[in-house]
Amino acid sequence: MANANVRVRFCPSPTGNPHVGLVRTALFNWAFARHHGGTLVFRIEDTDAARDSEESYQQLLDAMRWLGLDWDEGPEVGGPHAPYRQSQRMDLYKDVAKKLLDAGHAYRCYCTTEELDARREAARAAGKPSGYDGTCRELTAEQKEAYEREGREPIVRFRMPDEPITFNDLVRGELTFTPENVPDYGIVRANGAPLYTLVNPVDDALMEITHVLRGEDLLSSTPRQIALYKALAEIGVGNGTTPSFGHLPYVMGEGNKKLSKRDPQSSLNLYRERGFLREGLLNYLSLLGWSLSADQDIFTMDEMVAAFDIEDVNANPARFDLKKCEAINADHIRRLDVKAFAEACEPWLKAPHANWAPENFDRAAWEAIAPHAQTRLTVLSDITANVDFLFLDQPVEDEASWTKAMKEGSDALLRTAREKLAEAEWNTDALKAAVVAAGEEHGLKLGKAQAPVRVAVTGRTVGLPLFESLEILGRERTLARVDAALAKLAG
Repeated sequence: MANANVRVRFCPSPTGNPHVGLVRTALFNWAFARHHGGTLVFRIEDTDAARDSEESYQQLLDAMRWLGLDWDEGPEVGGPHAPYRQSQRMDLYKDVAKKLLDAGHAYRCYCTTEELDARREAARAAGKPSGYDGTCRELTAEQKEAYEREGREPIVRFRMPDEPITFNDLVRGELTFTPENVPDYGIVRANGAPLYTLVNPVDDALMEITHVLRGEDLLSSTPRQIALYKALAEIGVGNGTTPSFGHLPYVMGEGNKKLSKRDPQSSLNLYRERGFLREGLLNYLSLLGWSLSADQDIFTMDEMVAAFDIEDVNANPARFDLKKCEAINADHIRRLDVKAFAEACEPWLKAPHANWAPENFDRAAWEAIAPHAQTRLTVLSDITANVDFLFLDQPVEDEASWTKAMKEGSDALLRTAREKLAEAEWNTDALKAAVVAAGEEHGLKLGKAQAPVRVAVTGRTVGLPLFESLEILGRERTLARVDAALAKLAG
């Protein structure tokens, strides 16, 4: 059932290149918002000055635009809760932290890193939980003064309730966290900088977020945030409601390990550079934890939006399968009309991808070959090598292809094929008949007979349909390339 009051957020940190796990999170939030006719808030979590960069910020915006995941509030769009970059909201966080301290929901902690480490080790050795032990929870004024005279600079810790926290995860069902497993936690660094643990819930409260859909790796922080939402409501920050949570399954890579930014196949840029269609990539990423139906893997984003329900997401880890991703992208390439396909290929028909001179590009030949290429491509970047034989003076010299195709007797076959091609009408059926006849004279079936012809004309053993390619290349250029191959064989 649609619910226009739904407000979700996608809030990445601008560190490094966008990766497919991040895109999957953005996609599920976008689809959920669009399904309900709600609002997608795009928020940038850039409070870590040491790791965040303007370049990564721009890449995030560019990635969302390329993917077609439009947002209703956020950078470049604005909205009632601007600004949407956390680095521009620091005064607000400091004010909230002070209110939490004044109300007793937070306290200053003077423990040093060395003391914390020592107590954690002791707790582990005793078989007890190793989280913060509450040493500074109830300090007297005198104790605080003594620490400050020592020159200790305190962090601010949030005071967790001494009772279990239970919530219904939209993906995983009811979950309960006991107090010993959710200790008090830091919300402000010693230098006064607010931590993610504070700014994320504060912004969710102020921006009236109704549903938080995020990765499973953040599940352990949820009880802490639920407690903080309650405290924020008590001090008048936000509208007093706690969002519903849904934690998306891990995306796994090779060897049962979580797909990380360091894995080559995780980079969104890789898929853009290889020429994946955004529809194909998003279709595949949606299958990492969700499905439209048991018997339909290929669908449009409109179909996904119409059907998407966060409660249908599977809690089990999802494995990233590059081969399946490519296969789904290939299906989406087939779905394009020919004109849209030809336009989508344009970037790979120009420098720096094209290995031919710009003036050699023949648009009529390209438009003639495009329908045949569309049935063969997995990704758009494959087009360059598939059609370069049309626009190069000589085909690419691929020695591996030459060695594979030019077996003993290939020269005799090529001579016969040349004779029959020279006499044939220049259309696909007649050209095929010519090569079939040449093969029969040498006791070869079509597959073996056409291989030397293909390599002579295109330079490669694998490519677009041969006889359609010969027709488009033309009689004169085809025969000249066969002659050149015969000269090389005679050699």
